Amino acid sequence: MVKTNGKFEFVNSQIRQIEEIVNNESKVKLTSSFKVGVDLGTSDVVVVVLDDKDNVVAAFLEWADVVKDGIVLDYWKAINIVSGLIKKAEKKLGIEIKSVNTSYPPGTDPYISVNVIKGAGLEVSEIVDEPSSFAKLINLESGAVIDIGGGTTGISVVQDKEIIYSGDEPTGGVHLTLTIAGNQKVSFDDAEIMKRKDSKGKLKPIILPVFEKMTDIVKNHISDYKVDDIFLTGGTCCYPGIGEVFKDAFPGKNIYLPSNPLYSTPLAITSYRKN
Repeated sequence: MVKTNGKFEFVNSQIRQIEEIVNNESKVKLTSSFKVGVDLGTSDVVVVVLDDKDNVVAAFLEWADVVKDGIVLDYWKAINIVSGLIKKAEKKLGIEIKSVNTSYPPGTDPYISVNVIKGAGLEVSEIVDEPSSFAKLINLESGAVIDIGGGTTGISVVQDKEIIYSGDEPTGGVHLTLTIAGNQKVSFDDAEIMKRKDSKGKLKPIILPVFEKMTDIVKNHISDYKVDDIFLTGGTCCYPGIGEVFKDAFPGKNIYLPSNPLYSTPLAITSYRKN
């Protein structure tokens, strides 16, 4: 059975807060200190704001294909999206946002994300690779975090609360969409819509080989380490049944999955503090 309780209890409560208010522009005056995170994903850009008690007070998402495998494909569009989402958060909360946290896939140049943030007129408070941010969020003592986004599968191995290994390979949700498009003979955009709407997992037989490639990637990256617990995050983990695929691929290991992985990485980025 894929586990969702235990260490994810508080994370899931924050994710539910995001689900309740995402893209809601109703004004709420924020008087406390706050933290802001920007997740530049392959399929979307997400901005999350937390208050001084780590309550989610604003969240905005825009679907976009401005980043791929840690490379910005459309620099100006990425800047405009970030600027637009930040302005929505500022207007909603009556605040001025000057600095944000952001992230990057392991093994890529972190300054690619930094350049977009600075291009939007913001400073970078913290920058961290995506799986490591999630390990910090759940206060992971030992195990592996697998962040499967739109373009990549990122891996961080943790022992004694220290990141001892990070890696990344270009296989993610985009590759699922390409497989669906080829099998169903539809456009990429139509295949993406089919994937997002497939709440019953009817397309799983078509895309199972891609999921299995992801598990093979993880096996290769963690083979030299003792890992008993695997924590899944990232938007691609929203697809129904992915937890069971990992459970089958890693018998004897505990598989953990948050309630809505689409928001778990943006939440982790926003919450992150190096010390």
